[in-house]
Amino acid sequence: MLKTLLNGKRGLIVGIANEDSIAAGCATAFREAGAELAVTYASEKSKRFVAPVVAKLDAPLFMQLDVQDDSQMKAVFDAIDFEWGSLDFMLHSIAFCPKDDLHGPVSACSKEGFAQAMDISVHSLIRMTRLAMPLMKNGGSILTMSYYGAEKVVDHYNIMGPVKSALEGTVRYLAAELGPQQIRVNAISPGPLQTRAASGIDHFDELIDDARTRAPEQGLVTIKDVGHMAVGMVSDFSQKVTGNTSYIDGGYHVRA
Repeated sequence: MLKTLLNGKRGLIVGIANEDSIAAGCATAFREAGAELAVTYASEKSKRFVAPVVAKLDAPLFMQLDVQDDSQMKAVFDAIDFEWGSLDFMLHSIAFCPKDDLHGPVSACSKEGFAQAMDISVHSLIRMTRLAMPLMKNGGSILTMSYYGAEKVVDHYNIMGPVKSALEGTVRYLAAELGPQQIRVNAISPGPLQTRAASGIDHFDELIDDARTRAPEQGLVTIKDVGHMAVGMVSDFSQKVTGNTSYIDGGYHVRA
């Protein structure tokens, strides 16, 4: 069933860093389910790490998108409009915080670092949604990626906890606003994964070990697991699901 679940659907993937990233797992699953994809890369430096993933996706659009550059963002959506004329789903899987602010306590986070983390990790979703809305003429699905640290304090997650909290709040408000247009907005909250982005978190190995031992399923999730959930969330099987944060962490989040 997975091989035909997204037949005829077209989606935009933002956030592939390399073949081990969450967005890569989702994009692979989307393609295997029959979707046609447009993919972006953050910079010329990162393009060579994204290109091998895109080669397997047969993506007709592969464009640069630094989400802090409004002209690049507009160009991506203009290209989608020209190539397809519509869009069925969008995956936003990006987050960033300057290293010094990420590794320090919340009370020491700089104004500039906080603003940049919020802009790239949260407000970029708002800007992308605004551009995606006119293309989702028959409804659609927007997904973003969160983490348990948005809900509870996770040691060493630091300022990204409040940032992800803001992201989840944004999901709820966007879902309420876009619901009349049949555009669903949801967050997926995977357990810790060995990705390049996650490796920037201080003491990340401790988060991995804790998740492995304390999750009811006694194991870690994979990008393939996340991809399968993402397929379900953008498919017609989830037409009445919006404003949710859906955990995929082997049950870790139920532990006190």
